[in-house]
Amino acid sequence: MERQHIFDNPKNVTRLLATFFTIVVLLLAIDVVYIVAANHHLIERHMVFQWEGWWGFYCFFGFVACVVLVLVSKYVLRPLTMRKENYYD
Repeated sequence: MERQHIFDNPKNVTRLLATFFTIVVLLLAIDVVYIVAANHHLIERHMVFQWEGWWGFYCFFGFVACVVLVLVSKYVLRPLTMRKENYYD
């Protein structure tokens, strides 16, 4: 009998996705609290560029950066490193 992997069960995948989405929502809520506190001069924000002050900038930037990384690796790096099917024959 073949051993079952943890993600073979759809409930585990659903739990994992729910956890990820909950973390994203919590981080965005923390970002709102951070922006409000900075606007009321409770804390000081050290921004170099203005877009760093936009709501959710780092969340969206990180998502776009990951998508670009995957696309570059798939369409640029993969053809450079692929070998023919009978390479080891």
